[in-house]
Amino acid sequence: MKKLVLGLEPLSCPSCIKKIDTALNNTAGVDEAKVLFHAGKVRIKYHEEKVQPEALRKVISELGYPVISQNVS
Repeated sequence: MKKLVLGLEPLSCPSCIKKIDTALNNTAGVDEAKVLFHAGKVRIKYHEEKVQPEALRKVISELGYPVISQNVS
């Protein structure tokens, strides 16, 4: 299992967090996703054989939230 931290542009409301959390947690291959509101980041645990970081970034950007940084471990 891999861990990915994506930096996001500042989020303005709790519904933004819920939309991102729900979309990522419903993505095949994602074990857990959690938006850290005050840090402006989302932490994702995922299975690299099922989903790649680019696809996870796309899920977020398609919701209208730009990803500004990425850190994979």
